[in-house]
Amino acid sequence: MIWIAKSVWEEKSLSTMPFGIAGDMAFRIFCTPRLSHYRAPNHSALVERARFHLRKAEWRRITTPVADIQTYTFHPEQSPSRGTILVSHGWTSEASFMTAIAEPIRRAGFRVVLFDLPAHGLSGGQSTHLVDCARATSFVARAIGNLEAVVAHSFGGMISLVAAEGLSPMPGPIDIPRVVLIACPNRLSQVTSDFSRHWGLSQAGQRAFEHRLERVGGRPIGQFTIVKLLQSMRSNVLVMHDRDDEDVSFESAEEIAACVDRAELVEFRGFGHRNILLAPPVMRVMVSFLVRGTNGVGG
Repeated sequence: MIWIAKSVWEEKSLSTMPFGIAGDMAFRIFCTPRLSHYRAPNHSALVERARFHLRKAEWRRITTPVADIQTYTFHPEQSPSRGTILVSHGWTSEASFMTAIAEPIRRAGFRVVLFDLPAHGLSGGQSTHLVDCARATSFVARAIGNLEAVVAHSFGGMISLVAAEGLSPMPGPIDIPRVVLIACPNRLSQVTSDFSRHWGLSQAGQRAFEHRLERVGGRPIGQFTIVKLLQSMRSNVLVMHDRDDEDVSFESAEEIAACVDRAELVEFRGFGHRNILLAPPVMRVMVSFLVRGTNGVGG
């Protein structure tokens, strides 16, 4: 457990600390999902309710170099299936919150695999970061077989694409014909800036925090963008984002669509960052995109 002075925790501010210590503390808080300010106050109650929808899944534990990862597979009624879809949740979330996404995909004839990232849900670990989550994703993908597509929400998009890119310390690239990105930030620097602002980090403190992330990531913060990751891949991409998203700016979706040739942007209004995962219009667009791909029609 990370120790944080009561005064710091009550004020939710690292502004009074020397920048080096503040950056180190910010890194440790950021990498401990249970401490995140992104979680709703009633997170535990929401989890208890959401996990009810995992009862019909096939549960499997997959050992990875990072942690033991809990997976949940939903099988289609038809056989053979159209293929396997891997679904990735966002930072501080868990697989159970993605079941509303999984069900229409399963009904369309796909095998759907959800999983809890390290230090999330029922997977092992107390703390984690982008690269460890990507490594775990890579090993899960290899364990479940060839993928038809990846569907990812929020920070899960960048995690999934770092895994697919396959650069060290990943075990190698993953071929993903189609990618669905839902409310995903384009730049890691957007995430670190928002986090730093919440915790009152000075510019020097933010840089110290980001330097820690760069050390585990093996590259500058500026190199972690969804645009750069997708440009190294050949996937057809569907980008879905709500203009009323207060957590991740719609500009992220516009950047991705403008800079990636094979990306299609579909915008929504009124759902926000989380309820977009429950919206029927979003499900219809997503399933149509996935089915078109398996029918041999353009991405």
